[in-house]
Amino acid sequence: MSEAISPQNTPYPVNIEAGETYHWCACGQSKNQPYCDGSHQGTDFEPLAFTAEKTETAYLCGCKKTGNTPFCDGTHDK
Repeated sequence: MSEAISPQNTPYPVNIEAGETYHWCACGQSKNQPYCDGSHQGTDFEPLAFTAEKTETAYLCGCKKTGNTPFCDGTHDK
């Protein structure tokens, strides 16, 4: 698999907390979207670990094609 699966063409609004580390699913196969559940095992994909800079509602990419991983940049609209 060389191209990520797009589980949805809208972002995932999630509450994140400052200082916490999250693992965004890059392959699109996770059953726990937008977070990794290990479904990428055996593929070329790895989850993207990121630490929240502030407590907020973040909009994480659902189409897996953003240029601003893991955040939605509107690519799904193109």
